[in-house]
Amino acid sequence: MLNKLFVSAVRVKILKTMLLNPDKSLHVRAIVRSVGAEINAIRRELDNLISIDLLRKRQSSNRIYYTVNTFNAFFPELLALVAKEDGLAGSIYKNIKALGKIEYAVLSKGFVRGRKSTALDVDLFVVGEIAEDLLNKLVKEEESRIGKEINFSVMTPEEFLSRKRTGDQFVERFMSQSRIMLVGDEEKFCALV
Repeated sequence: MLNKLFVSAVRVKILKTMLLNPDKSLHVRAIVRSVGAEINAIRRELDNLISIDLLRKRQSSNRIYYTVNTFNAFFPELLALVAKEDGLAGSIYKNIKALGKIEYAVLSKGFVRGRKSTALDVDLFVVGEIAEDLLNKLVKEEESRIGKEINFSVMTPEEFLSRKRTGDQFVERFMSQSRIMLVGDEEKFCALV
């Protein structure tokens, strides 16, 4: 889908590489290896992304390193777009009908940015009547791909509503985190009922 929104496939690949690793500084050769495109095309797109202040560059010796400007006004939205196309979110979208009736599916923005999860962190939160076996399979596949455990929670709409109304600590903790809505309306998700 991003290839249809953005004219340059190389730019999309650079965005995926850089936005999903916002804390890393990458040398142009590392970006070339990751993206798999000609170095001149990479340099041209890096210059485009620098010109809109989405990327920053710094020189160290004879090398130039690129990092994401996480303070750019468009960073959160671009991160959400990229996250929704690949990985766990992409798998959820590809299997959305088979998963059942999902009212809300939410990824923790910290998870998308690559933070190390603790036992208290929830990376994926799903509310609905869903095929949990399929969701478990998708999560296991992504865990295998990224090499780390994904903490997730599933609730029925009734349980979610009840726990939200009673000020349940688990629900309140997750709702206080920055997040990326995969399915559902964020205003309704957060509304006190």
